[in-house]
Amino acid sequence: MKKIFVFFLIFLIFLTGDALIISNKYVENSPDLEIRGVYISYLEYLTYFKDNSLAINKAYINKMLDNLQSININTIFLHVSPFSDSIYNSKIFPYSYTLSGVEGKNPGMDYLEYFLKESKKRKIKVHAWINPYRISLTNDINLLSKDNPAYTLLNINSVKITNNGIYYNPASIDVTSLILKQVYELISNYDIAGIHFDDYFYPDNTIDLENYNEYKTKNNVDISLKDYRLNIINSLIKNVYKLIKDYNSNLIFSIAPDGNINNNYVYHFADIKTWLLDDNYVDLILPQVYYGFNNQYKPFINTLNEWHDLIKNNSKIVPVLAFYKVGTLDNMAGTGINEWIDNSYIINRQINYAKTLEKYHGYVLFRYDFLFNKNLINEKSFEEIGKLKNNN
Repeated sequence: MKKIFVFFLIFLIFLTGDALIISNKYVENSPDLEIRGVYISYLEYLTYFKDNSLAINKAYINKMLDNLQSININTIFLHVSPFSDSIYNSKIFPYSYTLSGVEGKNPGMDYLEYFLKESKKRKIKVHAWINPYRISLTNDINLLSKDNPAYTLLNINSVKITNNGIYYNPASIDVTSLILKQVYELISNYDIAGIHFDDYFYPDNTIDLENYNEYKTKNNVDISLKDYRLNIINSLIKNVYKLIKDYNSNLIFSIAPDGNINNNYVYHFADIKTWLLDDNYVDLILPQVYYGFNNQYKPFINTLNEWHDLIKNNSKIVPVLAFYKVGTLDNMAGTGINEWIDNSYIINRQINYAKTLEKYHGYVLFRYDFLFNKNLINEKSFEEIGKLKNNN
């Protein structure tokens, strides 16, 4: 019955061409323990996996998970689809080039399955992290596998090649259908804790202009481009949430928007205020609060409080913290440029502050390499890691 519903939902979206708004009663599904999380991104794959044997890569995965377990991390947000691709055995997307160096080349194993198996041994939960619209960071379509669905959608205004890369058009019904199919493929085949999106929603400022003009003409409405785009993304998020909950109400849907609240409306068209007002969008909000306490423009405490105050529904907040800034200059912080060099335990102090908030449900560190890659860590990193071991 679940499969019938899902396919019917996807068919409706494809058929109508209109935003499909579905309501769903919120189901409390948060785990009992706080999330103590870390992102593992495609950049880690390029660092550790590409061009190595399976035995070496399995050893790297085991070591990564052992390292995280040693500092009491209980959750990873694993990049399962960074570029219209997959690190798992997908019937929709080609294998990611980040595993083998060539998109579509079989890397020899299902990396998501192996992460899941080894994570379970260590009692670490896995959330599947998807970039729904990003296809490539280059504009060379020839670098894509011929099995990439971007090829099929290229000539029907669903894919755009830009100077900054290749992206799916958020306003395309075919693209929405593709994203829902991927979400269903993941939740129905893998024992994951949830689905996770980051802040890559509107990748190009002209990608959907034809759709926008057609929508206004067809419906005889005068809607601003901003509101049109907010509605497009809201429809996607609401339908992803509905799909996940109808399959398994215990699965978690989370999103990590830009830490600057205004940027979400100006650049990404992520309507976070609606998501945190209505219970039919997200379970967890993971704002990327990549600011120090002394940031001149977005001081950490004020910014996190602003996010917390937006939550009017049953959602919980899990701030994403900038471990990558530890021991380095913060060139975008104004007078707080030296904070991460001059001060110790910033991350730990941020975690302790976040724990005082009513709707706090954990934290996530960005990203693995800045905790354990010897080429990226520094004295301040060691201090932070030592403190994490004792505090968690």
